[in-house]
Amino acid sequence: MIDRPSESSGERPAIGVGLLGCGNVGSALVRLLRSRTEEIRRRLGTALELRAVAVRNLSKDREAPLEGIDLTRDAESVIDRPDVHVVVELIGGIEPARALLRRALEAGKPVVTANKELLANVGAELFDLAESAGVDLLFEAAVGGAIPIVRPLRESLAAERVRRITGIVNGTTNYVLTRMAEEGASYEEALGEAQGRGYAERDPTADVEGYDAAAKIAILASIAFGGKVVAGDVYREGISGITQADMAFAERLGYVVKLLAIAEAVGSGAGREVSVRVHPAMVPKRHPLAAVRGSHNAVFVEGEAVGELMFFGRGAGGMPTAGAVLGDLVDAASNLLRGSASSVGRLVPVRVRAIDELVSEYYLNLAVVDRPGVLAKVAAVFGRHGVSIRSMEQEGLGDEARLVFITHLAREADMQATVAELRHLDVVRSVGSLLRVVGEEDAPDLLVAGGAL
Repeated sequence: MIDRPSESSGERPAIGVGLLGCGNVGSALVRLLRSRTEEIRRRLGTALELRAVAVRNLSKDREAPLEGIDLTRDAESVIDRPDVHVVVELIGGIEPARALLRRALEAGKPVVTANKELLANVGAELFDLAESAGVDLLFEAAVGGAIPIVRPLRESLAAERVRRITGIVNGTTNYVLTRMAEEGASYEEALGEAQGRGYAERDPTADVEGYDAAAKIAILASIAFGGKVVAGDVYREGISGITQADMAFAERLGYVVKLLAIAEAVGSGAGREVSVRVHPAMVPKRHPLAAVRGSHNAVFVEGEAVGELMFFGRGAGGMPTAGAVLGDLVDAASNLLRGSASSVGRLVPVRVRAIDELVSEYYLNLAVVDRPGVLAKVAAVFGRHGVSIRSMEQEGLGDEARLVFITHLAREADMQATVAELRHLDVVRSVGSLLRVVGEEDAPDLLVAGGAL
């Protein structure tokens, strides 16, 4: 524990920092610590000094000024140093990060991390350990990069009854979908651009298939609803099946397509459940999230007392993420000097609602043979499963036609049963995208386009 400042001298001892991992974000953090020494000193009343850095490869060139800082491959030795008072973990993954964070917390040392995968899977265990040790476990950078969303949920909205969180929390997918919508690029072209700009990894699976967003919404759901929600609880769909046809129809109908991460409280009291999901969705153009373009992220929070709040900014990138890490680091140091700590509270088990029970409106497009009577056959399938059609648009394609439907509210299970039967209907040549429609209260009225069907 750091000695409290002497009343006679008014001096405070420097706070030592140990950094685990020095990749893109870690290197940016080192640069920030070096360049903002005086601002941090004024804020804390003492220096924040980087004492040691643990890396996998000692000989690798790094874009970080590491002169005078001990560099080692032994992460445990960094944690165990008596002159390291706060530990920053930027390794990623679950192990060995989990064991290292446990070691730091058990030693009474505050931890700052940007590790969404770790927190989305074993966060409750680490939160409990931090609570027992009476030290900070701070993780603002794990969810929205530079966007301050964790601290507002944990502190400003601690007593708020949050109803729903809807977020665009992955910059790669938002960039791809923006390029498809605004430039007419194909999915493959837009993804290639994202990789060329450094927005997407060589293997983009975690981003485009929704794993990254699922981890982030699990963390936000845990904080907002006080329940133990893990990444495996999140229903997940990616964007790899989205086509230019979907983008064109969305534009014509007054929507944009976004990959959304959604967490909402369902019911109350003993019957309370949490719904958590990640999937592409049709968002009305007048909804605030529809205007979030490129690699930016945004989180839309709806609460009983506060109404609607939106947090917007850069959700990824070395420097924006490092800025969020540094903010947590200053907070951890300040709390350590005062002998206090932040808390997410005790997380309790919570029932997660199955996706089959979701009630939503849906967009569905079908390729069908172009002859009279087809629409009646298709509509009969919807009717058999209790799905009501709100609007329909038809587009002729030679001897084929495309039907685009927007439904009224329907259960997911009923909609999936409808799609399954349509796949085997003799007049249906192919079933295209099935997208959920969100924020429909802001949607424009849609017109039904007639035709030979």
